Amino acid sequence: MRTRKGLFAGIQPEPGVGPEAARRARGRIMLQMDKSERNGIKTLIVSEENMLGMMRRNLRNLSLYDDVGERMSRTAAAFDGRIDTVVLSVRELSHYWRSAAAFCVTRGHSMPDPDHMNRIANSPRTWRDVVSDVACAVPDAKLVVVPFERTSGRPDAMFLATTGLGGPRNAAEIWANRSPTLQELRGIIAERGEHQDVIGGPLNKWAPFDPAAAAALREAYLDDIHWLTAGGDGLATLTEDLGQRGAGQTLPHGPLTRGQGHDDQERRLAEPG
Repeated sequence: MRTRKGLFAGIQPEPGVGPEAARRARGRIMLQMDKSERNGIKTLIVSEENMLGMMRRNLRNLSLYDDVGERMSRTAAAFDGRIDTVVLSVRELSHYWRSAAAFCVTRGHSMPDPDHMNRIANSPRTWRDVVSDVACAVPDAKLVVVPFERTSGRPDAMFLATTGLGGPRNAAEIWANRSPTLQELRGIIAERGEHQDVIGGPLNKWAPFDPAAAAALREAYLDDIHWLTAGGDGLATLTEDLGQRGAGQTLPHGPLTRGQGHDDQERRLAEPG
């Protein structure tokens, strides 16, 4: 709620906005950080996915956060170099792109056609490139990479990966901003007066990629995880041991009854003491 109310406005360049906006943004952030420090805060977590970039830009450019280096460099400058750790969540690429496309459709963007999605699948850019760009942009910070599959629906596990501290159990099993189901997505399309058969997929999931493209994306993701497991060229640390319940790559079991509908009312900026 704090970062989305103008706190970061001016960090990233915008048309018609001069460099003074970045100076004002840095001033606002410094005031907030100094206030937190005076209040005894020793570790401040800033959770804001838009620091990496916008999903709609990824879809438009057919590329995975191709401007993340510039964005994170400006963010680090706005925080006066006081960022000591960057935690990046990565996701199996076919699932990421499906979720990003569905999210954008729910925000009023047009449904991407199969050709557009297959061009995305042929993009050479993967999480390895994103990790490398972030590491170069914030060279003095420790970079921790967490597989989404280990923390989905488990903010307590993400808190553990971020801080090394056990998260509150009453915050477990919450999955905010979940992608719409196939039926929900069809309902959105129908409300626009478009034909619902434009989307389809098995198991109540939209499948925007053909089998070959989906397989290529999965293989690229496994290559990225292998690279990170091998040390990521010294750029990042892969964190996987988060007390995952269940087996293998399956999603965690449990009552995932809270989701996007709770997000507007309950999103908070964590400030552990």
